[in-house]
Amino acid sequence: MKLLQIVALVFTVIRATAFAQERPNVLLILTDQQRGDMLSCAGNRCLKTPNLDRLAAEGMRFARAYVSNPVCIPSRFSLMTGHLPSVIGMEGNDDERNAVSDEILLHSLGKVFQRAGYTTAYAGKVHLPGQEGVRGNVRAYGFEQLLAPRDFIGREPTVHACVEFLKQPHEQPFLLVCSLINPHDICYLAIRDYYEHGGEKRWGLERNAILELDKALALPPGVSEREFFEKHCPPLPPNHEAPQQELTASLLQRAADAPFVLWTRQHWDERKWRFHRWAYARLTESVDEQIGRVLDALREAGLEQKTIVAMTSDHGEQDGSHRLVHKTFLYEESVRVPLLLRWKGMIKPEQVNDTHLVCTGTDLLPTLCDLAGLPVSPTYPGRSLKPLTQGRTVTDWRQFLIIETRLARLVHMGRWKYMVGIDPEQMPEKYRPFLSAHYVREALVDLREDPGEMRNVGHARRAALEQGRRLLQQWCRTQQNPLCARYQTNLPPTKQQTSRKEK
Repeated sequence: MKLLQIVALVFTVIRATAFAQERPNVLLILTDQQRGDMLSCAGNRCLKTPNLDRLAAEGMRFARAYVSNPVCIPSRFSLMTGHLPSVIGMEGNDDERNAVSDEILLHSLGKVFQRAGYTTAYAGKVHLPGQEGVRGNVRAYGFEQLLAPRDFIGREPTVHACVEFLKQPHEQPFLLVCSLINPHDICYLAIRDYYEHGGEKRWGLERNAILELDKALALPPGVSEREFFEKHCPPLPPNHEAPQQELTASLLQRAADAPFVLWTRQHWDERKWRFHRWAYARLTESVDEQIGRVLDALREAGLEQKTIVAMTSDHGEQDGSHRLVHKTFLYEESVRVPLLLRWKGMIKPEQVNDTHLVCTGTDLLPTLCDLAGLPVSPTYPGRSLKPLTQGRTVTDWRQFLIIETRLARLVHMGRWKYMVGIDPEQMPEKYRPFLSAHYVREALVDLREDPGEMRNVGHARRAALEQGRRLLQQWCRTQQNPLCARYQTNLPPTKQQTSRKEK
């Protein structure tokens, strides 16, 4: 029996190797904290991203791509496994020790391509959850090669390692993940300012991050500060002010875990906010330049026609919208990210998809499998984007997305965003001191009439509010997920139900 199993295994490997030789390479480029509109090809005039623009022009840009959770580790878990982070009870970075099952790891990105005969390599920032032996271990997720192992952040050594990897001869197709840190260094502007004004120190200030941040804060050569603010520095966003009625749940974590976020909201003036926006744009341009070097290496190696290139980010950045910095929030600035797909000769160039709701966390993995000709596991809850890249009409595409965060859930319906906070009775003890007497548990935003998300219209748009409730409750009933109960709300009885009770 053992002999037969060994023979079958050898035959499977030989067959996978033979098929793999005809399959495309895959290059997945990840940035950190890059929101969806931080591309000049998306109409942003505050920065120039020529390399990402080129990638978009040679393939397809998804303008309505959203993360599964707008925080680093949960989002990266989704990207590597195709599952929402709540399947392992994960809602925030501090859940990184939650166990990841063997079944999920079996169908993770690296494992799937490794079984198909691919060389699998990973370089740069990891931030993957799991029990001992899995947490932060890319090999547990199927990546046999860890490039630039001393650069666990994703800076210059990662770029160099990816360039050198692409220059090498490859007998088998490869899956390469190039995971870069920026524009994440913008995080340290608010943290450093908070420390300098007497805030409690909880986080280290990484030396290289501060160097990059200070470089990004520098004024253009020969430009006075007055001219800088008049002609060069980005203006405040149209939705800079805080909404009058805000979903408080997302702010609770910031008060409990990141007090500098509320501190900047209360103390920064226009000059500080605009400097933040300037530095964020420069850091985005910096990572665009790094991406350009990787793409150039791919072209110089003669691999462009044979390689699927995908680019996205783990989450966005508020960058002054609603007087907020960083991520975690359910606003568009935090949850919407770039998503670019290119495969020369196979994906038609110069396409922009601005109609389909896409979840990078659940859709990207099945998409890469489908494009590469690998079977798409039925265990994935997401969908392949391949039909969309080929211009096919897809009539049964999803009508909504579920997006998770530490203390809230979002049902994104395209035009409408229904958000619900955690049941106060189930609020974790550490957050209860920050629970406002005016706790706003539900919010509804109309993106068509209010793209800046300044108004909660749940009281005026009851039909849309109840639709959001129903969709969330229906979705929760399909999940074997104990976290769902914390976001259940009671629908008021319909007229029919009321009449039946009266009879």
